[in-house]
Amino acid sequence: MSFVPDTTTLIQFALASLILAITPGPDMTLFVSRALSQGRAAGFASMAGALAGTVVHTTLVVVGVSALIVASPAAFLVLKMFGAGYLVYLAYQAIRYGSAFSPEKKVGPSISVLKSFSIGFGVNLMNPKIVLFFMTFLPQFVSARDPQAAGKLFVLGGLFVLISIPVTAPMIMAADRFAAAMKRSPRVTRVVDYLFAGVFSAFALKIITAHAK
Repeated sequence: MSFVPDTTTLIQFALASLILAITPGPDMTLFVSRALSQGRAAGFASMAGALAGTVVHTTLVVVGVSALIVASPAAFLVLKMFGAGYLVYLAYQAIRYGSAFSPEKKVGPSISVLKSFSIGFGVNLMNPKIVLFFMTFLPQFVSARDPQAAGKLFVLGGLFVLISIPVTAPMIMAADRFAAAMKRSPRVTRVVDYLFAGVFSAFALKIITAHAK
């Protein structure tokens, strides 16, 4: 299937997605907080909403990047170089400031599963950092000369969702223990931060050196 990226690309993307999925951030905080305050169903609904937002982001990237490739391969190259710079920035942020994880265990008024889904969807869809991340992250794994670029971007977006589910679901299932463990083990969180920084710095370096030749 020509629209499926090669094995090397899939492995590299899967590694980056795994590191991203296990890095504590706003989405993870939301999922665990919902599970703590409203129950597992609310936590899973929030996760489903956020993943639906990811599908929307992927679609917007595919439409925009595909149009950019057709209009100007040079502009697409600029986007990829900008993406490399943004990956370096994310790596710096992870090392300098660390992960943000502060789930709240306060019980509030019960809300519906649909409401939890909507909240997760909105938090993901309206987060400018996620918009920027997807616009700069996904294009790193396709070539401007690839006629199957759109299909490959969709495959990678789907792979990101598939990897996120088995990583995030156990955290929701054991929200109490997971939140307590994260608070007791800041060193583990820092290890994840350095993994995040290392992986994305490596991708940025690969992009920069490839286009410098």
